[in-house]
Amino acid sequence: MSRHKDRLSSISRRSFLACAGGASLGLPWLESFANAKDSKTKTPAKRMAFFYLPNGITRRGFFPGEGDRPLPKFAGQNNVWRFEGKTVPSGSHPLTLTPTLAPLHKMRKKVSLITGMDRTFQHGTDSHAQCASCFLTSVAPYEVKNSAYPLTRTLDHVAADSIGQTTPYSTLELSCNDHKNNIESIYFDNMSWYGTGHVAPSMRNPRKVYDRLFGTQLHARFRNITDLALGNARQLQKRLSTTDRRKFEEYFESVRTIETRMDRIDKMKSELAAANIKRPAEHLPRNEYIHLMGDLLVMALQNGLTNVGSLMVGPERWTTATNWEGILDKPYSHHGMTHAIGTHLEHLLKLDRFHVFAFARLLERMEGIEEANGTTLLDNPIFTLGAGMGDGTTHQYNDLPLVVAGGGGGKLKLGSHIHCKQGTPLANLWLTQLQALGIRRKKYADSTGVIPEIQA
Repeated sequence: MSRHKDRLSSISRRSFLACAGGASLGLPWLESFANAKDSKTKTPAKRMAFFYLPNGITRRGFFPGEGDRPLPKFAGQNNVWRFEGKTVPSGSHPLTLTPTLAPLHKMRKKVSLITGMDRTFQHGTDSHAQCASCFLTSVAPYEVKNSAYPLTRTLDHVAADSIGQTTPYSTLELSCNDHKNNIESIYFDNMSWYGTGHVAPSMRNPRKVYDRLFGTQLHARFRNITDLALGNARQLQKRLSTTDRRKFEEYFESVRTIETRMDRIDKMKSELAAANIKRPAEHLPRNEYIHLMGDLLVMALQNGLTNVGSLMVGPERWTTATNWEGILDKPYSHHGMTHAIGTHLEHLLKLDRFHVFAFARLLERMEGIEEANGTTLLDNPIFTLGAGMGDGTTHQYNDLPLVVAGGGGGKLKLGSHIHCKQGTPLANLWLTQLQALGIRRKKYADSTGVIPEIQA
């Protein structure tokens, strides 16, 4: 017994090994292990994450000052359309939450709205293909050889070169795309790239993501990974303080909840298949799917499995109708609706608001997770919501919708609306974030400087 206790006393606060099946399970920070010889420093890890919106957004609902603007007419991929109506001057302003941004109300002091930024664009190639694939590159087109797109090593991998080398996964790429008809190229469904022409493919199946993150090994006598870990968990709990015991129980409950939700989704898919009901290729309930993948991303960040992650809530341009259970009354093509905004304005506003709600939900969850130094999980990463298109109808690559959350360990100022001067490259935001993470760079892609208004 003493030998077992000695072994437990040296367990890392981040993980332990379930001897029953050899499955590794990450753990949240627990004060009971603060003095263990292998415990990490009290300074939380530097982290970066992205929450990507496909097909742009509906400007009327998202941007302050545009609530009564006329609906734009459809414009093709080489359009350089800009809204010329009433807007805010450049600089820092109090944060106004528009109807689309309203779900961020509880987190309004932990986010900043960034507007006016432009993404690098290469004329003559598809605008949608450049949205997600080039969102994190911002490289000037002339700098890229043998590629149709201004695409090189993306920001997440650049950051991971510095802050992702001590975690099991240097980066984690997720996508909420369950479509089976692969009608588009990899440029429409991936935002992470090792380099030009070398995609870091996103994972789409939440079950596979879970198994990859937590190293599940299937055994007939055990139902899931938490069953494998419970034997050691019960021993571990005996050494925890009352506070840590509560956190420990909450953590296991969150793991159980995710597994239960995946079981429910699998059951629904089986029942639908047996009933031979005609449905679009998207089988997962949309709201459940996005929430589940977001929870997996947060758990990976929380438990030190990765310090850099991205989540695409859907693919660019795919015309396949999607089931929007609990949001819209029947399946619709998100991309198709953006090309007929006069007919689908209310549908698009509902979708945009739901996407922001899904982001806000993750922020609220992160705010409730304590880090080693008394801060929260939301205080330390930089978590960015954004799109590679300023409007899905106009296909504009300028004036992008961006929300930055998390303080980067106190390096960023939040709670405001920063409107950049016309023509400010998106790379300026990426450079600002890299510097906030302690990565020494004077330039990133086509950056012209940093955004001083958001620097602490």
